[in-house]
Amino acid sequence: MSSTFPTIGILGGGQLGKMMAAEAVRMSVDARLLSPKEAGPMQPYTGARVGDWTDPDVLRPFTADCDVVTVESEWAPADAAAEVLPDGAALWPSTKTLSLIKDKGVQKQHLADAGCPVPAFACCETLDEALDAAEEFGYPVVLKQYRGAYDGYGNATAASEDELREAWPDLATEDGAMVETFADFARELAVQVARRPGGNQVVYPVAYTEQRDHRCHAVEVPADIDDAIADKARHIAQKSVDAVEGVGLIAVELFEMPDGRVLVNELAPRPHNTGHYSIEGAATSQFENHVRAVLDWPLGDPSLRTPVAVMVNVLGRREGTPPQTTGLPRALDTEGVTPHIYGKPDVRPGRKMGHVTALGADRADTRKRAEMAASAIEL
Repeated sequence: MSSTFPTIGILGGGQLGKMMAAEAVRMSVDARLLSPKEAGPMQPYTGARVGDWTDPDVLRPFTADCDVVTVESEWAPADAAAEVLPDGAALWPSTKTLSLIKDKGVQKQHLADAGCPVPAFACCETLDEALDAAEEFGYPVVLKQYRGAYDGYGNATAASEDELREAWPDLATEDGAMVETFADFARELAVQVARRPGGNQVVYPVAYTEQRDHRCHAVEVPADIDDAIADKARHIAQKSVDAVEGVGLIAVELFEMPDGRVLVNELAPRPHNTGHYSIEGAATSQFENHVRAVLDWPLGDPSLRTPVAVMVNVLGRREGTPPQTTGLPRALDTEGVTPHIYGKPDVRPGRKMGHVTALGADRADTRKRAEMAASAIEL
């Protein structure tokens, strides 16, 4: 381990790992990344390595000088890394936290047992159990895979018994699938919580998230909601993160229901797309606070720099390798807007290729500028 500035190992070479590394390097933290893929956003970093990240012979030299190892995804092989960590090194989030979060059934049951409000759900091993649960909840219901579901993949909404029967063979694995009552929400919200190993934490403002085609399209911060709802969302987010003993940056996705309830949708044990606005929009970005938290350093101020921040995702519009970017100068010419292009080696329709963040004082104007800049970038 290093004798001066610490060394952080990041399992993952995507845009989240890239943005973690950028904040680490800015603070003279030695950042190294390990990815199983040859090309990706991590390529600009000299500390980037490619190899079988499940192989102890690859992990051992990667972690050898690390003070802490972290992950950019709950699917990174944290268990394998934990087995070869040098004495005195830490892995955050812990393997316990990751095991509680990466399986949606385990996560939902653990949160419910901890008293966190969640939609009614049932973990079903068979189609008959799923049909019984749907009959109890009432249609529509959402069928979810336990592992690997994201951005609409691995999920299906069933409005009838026939639709549930049709969806089950495609989504159920050997241990079945989860059936959840359809949350007819008023808004989708998100809260980022940065938490140190001892439990000290900071909470970011409540964000409003807008989905299109099961993918996050835009994030507005702060959410245009009553103070009472915002307070409830922050409290539930903190309670959820404490329940899984999260360390680092944990994103909590929430449903605001029409009757004023706030329910937990799911947790992500890492920086999250809904917190990207914080790079320009907050006094301390989610990525910087993730690095601070896993190093057990004092956490930074999560408050907004301006009255409003809006992030809009830039999605792929075509198939192509390598991607060709057009319209970036027009986006750069938009006042108060910062574009981010992730550097993914190939593009496909709907893939997250970048984002733009706009800052301002007026919500409608800030949203308009963010949308204009994002639509100008064609990938």
